[in-house]
Amino acid sequence: MIKIVAKMHLKEGALKEFKELTIDLVAKAKAEAGNCGEYSFNRNLSDPCDICVVEFWKDMAAIDFHNNTEHFTSTFPKLAALCDRDPIVELFEEI
Repeated sequence: MIKIVAKMHLKEGALKEFKELTIDLVAKAKAEAGNCGEYSFNRNLSDPCDICVVEFWKDMAAIDFHNNTEHFTSTFPKLAALCDRDPIVELFEEI
């Protein structure tokens, strides 16, 4: 299993629009065959503009499939545009 942790930092006042954009993306990503039950956007309690995305995928093929889906390619640029810095995306493997 590969786990993705992505950090995003929102522009001030962008949270409501950001949350609305994630609803469909989360539902469709979780329904993908290669998703292992986790695809969530999480807000830091001490900084409401600090977002952490957590995803669990079966393997790299599942991630590649997801990254090329219409729901990801159409939504992620909109989410990134609501951020005030580039997202940081890291992939992890459980040891």
